Amino acid sequence: MRGRLAQQPLALPSAAATAGDEATEGVSDAALTADDGVRDEPLGAVEARLLRQGIWPVIGTDEAGRGPLFGPVVAAAVVIEPAAAPIGLHDSKRLTEAEREALLPQIAAAAVAFAVVAADSDRIGRDTILRASLWAMEQAVRAVLAQLEAKGLPRPRLLLVDGNRAIAARGLPPQRTLVKGDARSVAVAAASVLAKVERDRQLVALDAEFPGYGLARHKGYPTPEHLEALRRLGPTSLHRRGFAPVDAAWAQRQARL
Repeated sequence: MRGRLAQQPLALPSAAATAGDEATEGVSDAALTADDGVRDEPLGAVEARLLRQGIWPVIGTDEAGRGPLFGPVVAAAVVIEPAAAPIGLHDSKRLTEAEREALLPQIAAAAVAFAVVAADSDRIGRDTILRASLWAMEQAVRAVLAQLEAKGLPRPRLLLVDGNRAIAARGLPPQRTLVKGDARSVAVAAASVLAKVERDRQLVALDAEFPGYGLARHKGYPTPEHLEALRRLGPTSLHRRGFAPVDAAWAQRQARL
């Protein structure tokens, strides 16, 4: 599967090729924000529909690292012309680490604008992982909007958010939530790769700072190795409070005092 993905370009129209399509202004807000697709549609299907409707440009945003017990959650936002998407782009979970690393500079080169933002473990413990994830996505989107404005480029007509929760913030484009968006939207898939690569790189670097936990291997996820190390060594300052195994490890440490 991964080898075939790496060889198949996306057959998508460009924004220029759809210039004569329905005007963006003619699309109602309800139609603009409603997810009119199916969850198992192929990558790029979302952009193909939007381009046919004249809804362009759009931003895609996604996060990486909601499930781990350690470290930040990282979000990215991307504006990218679908026809310029690198060959092999897909949902980051369907790619190997080497494939994601190879795609990162290609996405950066092809993107009109992009940004990557991390929410640290303190914010996660204070605000919950969901709110921290949405906060990081919001900051990444705002950074992209600022880049576009600085370049004199049009403000995006729509924001594609992976998952089923919109970002509760003012001043953003209208939002469309996409369940499995990273497998359906080029922009969201690109954001998922950028976020995943950045988070993995941070965990590899933190492995040297917090030895013994195996962070470079499991990237902070609750694997048997990580859970055993957490019981044996106790939690670090970057383990996430509010996650049951971490809270149990803190309670165990307090009981020993």
